[in-house]
Amino acid sequence: MARSWGRLLAKIAGYGFLVLLLLAALGITFTVGWRPVIGAKKRTLTSRKYEVTPARMQRGDYLVHAVMHCMGCHTKHDDKANPPVLAAKEGSGQVLFEEGGFRLVAPNITSDPETGIGKWSDDAIARAIREGIAADGSTLFPLMPYEHFRDLSDEDLASVVVFLRSVPPAHSDLPAAKIPFLFARLVQSAPRPVTSPVPEPDKSTPAKYGAYLVRMATCSDCHTPLDPKFQPIPGMEMAGGNPIDKGANSANLTPDPSGIGYYDEALFVQAMRTGSVRARHLNSAMLWWIFRNMTDDDLKAMYAYLRTLKPVHHLVDNTEPPTQCTRCGQKHGLGNRN
Repeated sequence: MARSWGRLLAKIAGYGFLVLLLLAALGITFTVGWRPVIGAKKRTLTSRKYEVTPARMQRGDYLVHAVMHCMGCHTKHDDKANPPVLAAKEGSGQVLFEEGGFRLVAPNITSDPETGIGKWSDDAIARAIREGIAADGSTLFPLMPYEHFRDLSDEDLASVVVFLRSVPPAHSDLPAAKIPFLFARLVQSAPRPVTSPVPEPDKSTPAKYGAYLVRMATCSDCHTPLDPKFQPIPGMEMAGGNPIDKGANSANLTPDPSGIGYYDEALFVQAMRTGSVRARHLNSAMLWWIFRNMTDDDLKAMYAYLRTLKPVHHLVDNTEPPTQCTRCGQKHGLGNRN
């Protein structure tokens, strides 16, 4: 009898363990997925080679320096200057953040064969930009905005790769990134292979092309507030409030009166060119000093797109003392009036 009970208890315990495994499996499947366990999804590199043309060199230069702000992260700047100026060779990389066991590094993207991407194939560079997988197969931390760049058109991608190949080599001995284990596993779910052609952006109206430019400029990363799980807060697209620098939070870019509803096209272009909205100066964490290199037509297209956004009432004023905001969950000027 005792043996029967023992076998029964063992069977119940075994079933219980199976149930726990099943629940864990379901939890993983319907939350972060299995990628943190089995690794990022990645495609095999191809032998494709992009033809170098003057048009691609010019377009790639423009995208890298004016729209996608690659050198804003991948080059060390003197932030005490206004606007910031280069403090190291362009594209040679820098440590972006370091605290405790966490270190984020923007790597060297020059043509240096030892510390840069000089030995990477064209497709390896393309895969890193749009899919978040480095040449060695490792996953890039999504501070590199490949989730936005996956919508970069095939021709614009070719232009960026062609231009990056031309960046003069700069040797830089950067420390390796240090990502805590849990974060390192969670980011495995971010990369997604791009296996279908990505067409040229729709230029039928300024607003449609502006949507493409705003995505490539990754404006939403700063201007859309995030919840505690680092997910965009529904209904708050481009409504501002995220901390972007000490004592500064991103502005509301929606056409609400609390945002940029009072801007006209000329004021928007002037702000992006000069870093000033009339008498108010923009924080250099807002990359106006890079975006000022965009053409007038492209800046006007961005403005046209922003005018199509849903107005969101969200007061953010960096000249006022920070107070808790119930709408975005952050502390910023006029937060208590939302």
